[in-house]
Amino acid sequence: MTEVEREEIFEGKWYAHPPMRNALIAGIITGVSFVLAHTGLIPNSSEIALYAVAIILGGYHWSREGIEELIGERQVSIDILMLAASIGSAALGMWDEAAFLVFLYGTAEGLEEYTYARTRASIRKLLDLAPKEARLLSNGEEATIPAEQLKPGDVFLVRPGESIATDGIIIEGRSSINEAPVTGESIPVEKKEGMAVLAATLNQEGALKIRATAAFEDNTLSKMIHLVEEAQDQKGRDQQFIEKFGTRYSPLVLLGALLTAVVPPLFGVPFPESATRAIVLLVAAAPCALVMSTPVAIAAGITRAGRNGVLIKGGVFLESLGTIKVVAVDKTGTLTRGEPIVTDVISLNGDESKVLALAYGVERYSEHPLARAIVRKAAEVGASHLKAVEFSALAGYGASANVEGTFVYVGKQGLFTKLGLDIPSPTQVEALRAEGKTVMLVGTEDRIHGIIAIRDTIRPHARDAILQLHRMGVSVAMLTGDNEVTASAIAVELGIGDVRADLKPEGKLNAVEELHREYGPVAMVGDGINDAPALAKATVGIAMGAAGTDAAIEAADVALMGDDLTKVSFAIDLGKKARRIGLQNIVFSILVLAFLIPAALTGAMSVALAVLLHETSEVLAVANGLRVARP
Repeated sequence: MTEVEREEIFEGKWYAHPPMRNALIAGIITGVSFVLAHTGLIPNSSEIALYAVAIILGGYHWSREGIEELIGERQVSIDILMLAASIGSAALGMWDEAAFLVFLYGTAEGLEEYTYARTRASIRKLLDLAPKEARLLSNGEEATIPAEQLKPGDVFLVRPGESIATDGIIIEGRSSINEAPVTGESIPVEKKEGMAVLAATLNQEGALKIRATAAFEDNTLSKMIHLVEEAQDQKGRDQQFIEKFGTRYSPLVLLGALLTAVVPPLFGVPFPESATRAIVLLVAAAPCALVMSTPVAIAAGITRAGRNGVLIKGGVFLESLGTIKVVAVDKTGTLTRGEPIVTDVISLNGDESKVLALAYGVERYSEHPLARAIVRKAAEVGASHLKAVEFSALAGYGASANVEGTFVYVGKQGLFTKLGLDIPSPTQVEALRAEGKTVMLVGTEDRIHGIIAIRDTIRPHARDAILQLHRMGVSVAMLTGDNEVTASAIAVELGIGDVRADLKPEGKLNAVEELHREYGPVAMVGDGINDAPALAKATVGIAMGAAGTDAAIEAADVALMGDDLTKVSFAIDLGKKARRIGLQNIVFSILVLAFLIPAALTGAMSVALAVLLHETSEVLAVANGLRVARP
């Protein structure tokens, strides 16, 4: 089997695919010729002429590829072995065997090429989810244009029930968006003004005005499809080894067949007999099933992953996923949302609304994530909006402001210690910290009014993801720059036993090295930017939530388009399945060769039987490889 050009995308019936169609027509001509000749309805010359037509028609695609590879790359491929066997059979007068060989080999080759064409087509079908037209808004007028004509900066309208034509930012409206086609996540996401939306995602409720941030050919969906197609062409280590073996093995088979044909006659063996054995050897020893042992499984696995919102950037990474023993996971933004929320508001004088109102007065001017959490909480409960001036950020401690004539402070315990105030309810403060919460105190120069506890929220699928990995026998470690107390509290809640906290980027890199020494191959899951050193050092780097983010996709070997951590176990399981099926095919192929080659050399097989067994083994290898694509 030659390394064919697999850029073609085919979506028709299997029997209409050109290589398969030609092989089937050749088979029909061969069968009709055989029946007519053996019933005496046509003369021998007509039979040979029909066989010749079948050979030319059925062998056109694969023989051309073999000759092009021989001339262009000076490599003897499997196609050349089969071409030599076909010509040799015809030269010895075995026209029916030659036509039979061309038919079966052409069918097997056609099946392989059809499989690749359909695999590409299946990922390309994602483009059908994007609308063909868009409602362009310009100067107050609405015009329907082809989606391909949208440019960055254009404003377009998306009504309820319609798909979004390209990536953009909502400038007016709010709605639930089903992002499953791109991210693989089934739960719709609430979107409002200022939030990004992706091409081919479905607007479920309200009308949206969107400003395009990418042309159609550059949007997230198009880039995702392009990356999957590139990944299908990236070979895994096993495939690279087998192909290198094939380039050396095939010329040896050709040389062995030549010696089998010419040497025995020197010792009295009839040339027709030795030549027939040589032809059988060409067919029997061709490593078709071996060469097909891994590429179909790899291509099917990468395609299935892509359709589930997981971009695997090459066969080598799919194989590596199947070896993972431990998953290192970043905490903030990966296990958690990276969006702190207020969990507790405790008043020391019985008025919680006043505590929140005072904190809001100070923090409304701050851009710190903890301050934003307090502002959101105040808005949710309708806390009083007290007038504040003279805002000041106190680096490393908190912030202060003059709230209606009184200076109010919001910050860490150390801030109030500097003010000379004793911390009330220290046991309560420590209990909150033990739960992984950040404790903020609210007070004035003479007293502390209350306590606000804030914590990052755990992602909805995080617990299930960790549980799935444990069930698969994969260990999990948390790597975080957060403090030990907070990290441990989150880890206990998620069921993670190995916690490595207070890590800077270089510390995470060292932690990955340590995990590799302790467990074996490591997958690192992070945001693809802050964790770039650790992602690069890991056996497989996995960027999460990469939809619409070029940097995240570039930083990792695998990109999860959405925020669903269960996709990590899905990817690892897919890698294991691809490796297992690839290994099955390799063992099967070697066993087939171990049987066919001795049988060919001893003359125990005819050309027709050798062809039948050989091509059957190739078809079985393809069919087994396709099992990777099944759930």
